[in-house]
Amino acid sequence: MGNTWCGLCGCIDQASVGVIEKWGRFERLAEPGLHFFNPLAGQFLVASLSTRISSLDVKIETKTKDNVFVQILCSIQYRVVKENADDAFYELQNPSEQIQAYVFDVVRALVPRMNLDELFEQKGEVAKSVLEELEKVMGTYGYSIEHMLMIDIIPDPAVRKAMNEINAAQRLQLASVYKGEAEKILQIKKAEGEAESKYLGGVGVARQRQAITDGLRENILNFSGKVEGTSAKDIMDLIMVTQYFDTIKELGNSSKNTTVFIPHGPGHIRDISDQIRNGLMESSCANLEGN
Repeated sequence: MGNTWCGLCGCIDQASVGVIEKWGRFERLAEPGLHFFNPLAGQFLVASLSTRISSLDVKIETKTKDNVFVQILCSIQYRVVKENADDAFYELQNPSEQIQAYVFDVVRALVPRMNLDELFEQKGEVAKSVLEELEKVMGTYGYSIEHMLMIDIIPDPAVRKAMNEINAAQRLQLASVYKGEAEKILQIKKAEGEAESKYLGGVGVARQRQAITDGLRENILNFSGKVEGTSAKDIMDLIMVTQYFDTIKELGNSSKNTTVFIPHGPGHIRDISDQIRNGLMESSCANLEGN
């Protein structure tokens, strides 16, 4: 419901204040409610001002210290001070333009001193500076600045694209570092596992050969004790023949065997025995010469 008045009376709405003049000169402020006037004495209700909070959105384009053009969206909430409504009515013809001018002035004085990153980090400080300046100036005109909000900072589209690419590149670099560390740990563990496996395999082979040696020595001693007139050489020849036939048997029983040509006959068995014996004797001579 709007304010209504005629020549003799007027009704001022709640959250409003009336301005009464007498012969064209300000006389007093009218509170909400019904008021009577004396037109014959030159008394009239000339205006009614709302004391509700109004909002003004301002878009500012400026440049940062690192030469990046940005658009800053601000929202200013202001209201008429009830006790100073006469100043608001008589001093300013267009308060929104006045507020906008001061916002432009303060923002364009502060933002060029900051880099783009600093502007995003300190936008609250910029809003606080604008609010303090507006409160100081607009207070003399009967207006109260309730809030100053910096809604958004919009850099140039090319700058935003570059910032996103930089951020993406940094994240990819960090991911590559973590991936490299993971692969490094995996290779180390794999190498440690292979080394341990080879060590245990070597231990197993050594124990196997030791068991074979102990078995051969025991067989030779038992055979020499039970069969008189046999020498160690005769026993080794017999063992070599046994091992030779076991090897031929294993080759024949293997399902994945290939064709193997080996010399076969009694003479060849003796040749193999002589070659092994000569190799062992040469090794023993070499060890003696080295000592």
